[in-house]
Amino acid sequence: MHTRHKPRIENRTSALAAGVATFAILAVAITPPALAAKGTDTQALRDAVTAEAIIGHLEELQAIADANGGTRSAGTAGHVASAEYIEDQLEAAGFVTQRQYFEYLKFNLRGEAFERLAPTLRTYTEDDFGAMSYSGFGNVTGTVTPVDINLTGDRASTSGCEATDFTGFVAGNIALIQRGTCPFNTKAVNAQAAGAAGVIIFNQGDADDRLGRVDGTLGAPTADNPAVTVPTVGASFAVGEELAGLPGATVRIEVEGDTQPIETFNVLADTTGRADRTVVVGAHLDSVAEGPGINDNGSGSAAILETALQFAALGISPENRVRFAWWSGEEDGLVGSDYYVSQLSKSDLKNHALNLNFDMVASPNPVRFVYDGDGQPLGTAGPNGSALIEKVFLDYFASQGLATEPTEFDGRSDYFGFIENGIPAGGLFTGAEEIKTAEQAAIYGGTAGVAYDPCYHQACDDIDNIDAAVLEQMADAIAHSTLVFAETQSAVNGTAKGAGNLKLEFKGNQAVR
Repeated sequence: MHTRHKPRIENRTSALAAGVATFAILAVAITPPALAAKGTDTQALRDAVTAEAIIGHLEELQAIADANGGTRSAGTAGHVASAEYIEDQLEAAGFVTQRQYFEYLKFNLRGEAFERLAPTLRTYTEDDFGAMSYSGFGNVTGTVTPVDINLTGDRASTSGCEATDFTGFVAGNIALIQRGTCPFNTKAVNAQAAGAAGVIIFNQGDADDRLGRVDGTLGAPTADNPAVTVPTVGASFAVGEELAGLPGATVRIEVEGDTQPIETFNVLADTTGRADRTVVVGAHLDSVAEGPGINDNGSGSAAILETALQFAALGISPENRVRFAWWSGEEDGLVGSDYYVSQLSKSDLKNHALNLNFDMVASPNPVRFVYDGDGQPLGTAGPNGSALIEKVFLDYFASQGLATEPTEFDGRSDYFGFIENGIPAGGLFTGAEEIKTAEQAAIYGGTAGVAYDPCYHQACDDIDNIDAAVLEQMADAIAHSTLVFAETQSAVNGTAKGAGNLKLEFKGNQAVR
């Protein structure tokens, strides 16, 4: 369970007093960088932060994964060894590193099945369905009952969002619920309260990206997120439409697995500078269980590591404190970054100027994506100040003659906890499982009709799964943005009100609504 106790934070040589979130700094007297007429001169840092050095760190992470069952996932020896490598590098450069420990329940899926028994037999495949993360476990059979679904027109749906949707629902039946409006957890909890033996949540069908199988999470149980105890699967729109058109259809749903308590930690390291304008530069260090995670997200982790090392090597003493952060538990639902933000007091939140997030910056079939801070053209703006962060990236890439595209704040990476609490955020991304278009291939090179990262969340996300050229470009932009915000003497205006228009659809790699 994602606990909310006081933070356990310690350096590697001595534990701090319990509950005291004191952060050490790099205590070296160093000279500020030269300032150009129109702002901070970042050339020296950009020259120092190279793809060659970053790839050297990635080779070390690959060796760590190889020595630890092929993975660096949270709670494993591979993650601990990865963190120790980061710590060793930082400490050799003069940083004092600290670990912020936290615990949570990890959902482990062992098996799943979904089949229609009547009126005719059909066994659904992985293209048709998938167990939802934090589903209840069991093997159930029942009659399918559609719940307030809409298969016509715009297919607008509030299916399952209100308890009244289940008026007359027969206990022991399987609830067929359409995606739309409210979180999956709300839909499933309402269904089980009505006596459903199992739940099918099928895609909404109102857009091209809402036709396929729903890969969703019900969320780890917390005081605000009730546990789902019945087997719950996500399905494609076609499956939902089919079952809705077969009155009296009977299905069997099976979800087998367990939940595992995980203790893990974030790694934190600070520069000197104004603590009331802290710039958090973050990347998640954990991989998925299935592979070494060299692009996802060894690339971001290694890039910010090299940026930190070159800050020290160049003797940069910034105006504002930079907190370099390597999050854990991202692949299980952004747990580490969410925990970090949850431990901040109101005054701490105000003292966080912004978050720069770097998750997957070396995809082998890349596009240069920049988070859409102002909501133009994607419609989902970040908190006040996020537009300025986006502009810094866009201006930099334009100065280099490099094209970019916006990517939205949909909740798929560690900026989530920051923007939910009104802290401005921005960052870079080179693409995951989505398919590169012909237009993108014409601009960025690579292959149209192929995923940006064909090895996303697979064992083949290894040292051969990176593009060194785009990594160099992203590394320069990471160095540039980090130093610009480290040296700015103006506030980046964050406010909780800025988060009001966010419609976050994901928590990590899984949909939440």
